[in-house]
Amino acid sequence: MDAGGKRFAGGVNVVERIGDAVHRPAGPWTPAVHALLRHLRAAGFTQAPAVRGTDAAGREVLDFVAGEVPDYPLPGYVRADRTLVAVGELLRRLHDASAGFTPPPGAVWQLPPREPAEVVCHGDLAPYNCVFRDGELVAAIDFDTAHPGPRLWDLAYTAYRFVPLSAPENPDFTAPIGEQVRRLRLLADAYGLDAGQRGRLPETAARRVRALAGHIRAQAALGHPAFTRHLAEGHADLYEADAAHLDRQRDRLAAA
Repeated sequence: MDAGGKRFAGGVNVVERIGDAVHRPAGPWTPAVHALLRHLRAAGFTQAPAVRGTDAAGREVLDFVAGEVPDYPLPGYVRADRTLVAVGELLRRLHDASAGFTPPPGAVWQLPPREPAEVVCHGDLAPYNCVFRDGELVAAIDFDTAHPGPRLWDLAYTAYRFVPLSAPENPDFTAPIGEQVRRLRLLADAYGLDAGQRGRLPETAARRVRALAGHIRAQAALGHPAFTRHLAEGHADLYEADAAHLDRQRDRLAAA
């Protein structure tokens, strides 16, 4: 390892920092993701890492974004209303900047594209993929799960993680239903959803969380070590329970 290098084990990847750059495992989707990141920067969205290319080992190389990347249990600043507003505004800017993106020929995405392909979704905009400095959101990272899709599909998952829209028994982070309603409205306002989109958001969140549970099971069946571990730890069952909570509270959340 180069002097000053550091390794970080994430949920799926092992990431290495060398100086002011991050070296991450590449995949078939990396060329499309790099094209997207370059497009975002050219479109004026700077709250994502800049692309440097690949290293001699074939890993992707990105700018290191200084700050704190939180994990569960979440620190108080992640649960603050100001963070929820900042996340909604960041995702809206990201989506707007991506709307004019044309994927390269033969583009491969880790997650399947979804119709209508209004924007390019981040795919996993959650606290553990955000960088904070002094409690303020500064950037989104880890675009591996980016894929074309509807705005609402992406926002629904961010709402699930940041509101949060989880069942009372979820040990990571939950809130009473009245607080979920209030915070969901705050996020919808920050993003700028119209009335029709707001009404569909809770049902979309339930489908998005079930898709995540299905993704874990599918990847575990293929022998992926990280997803095999996640399945054994009960993550898929937890997401199914949260989706059932969203089904039960759909009307009340939609009224937000």
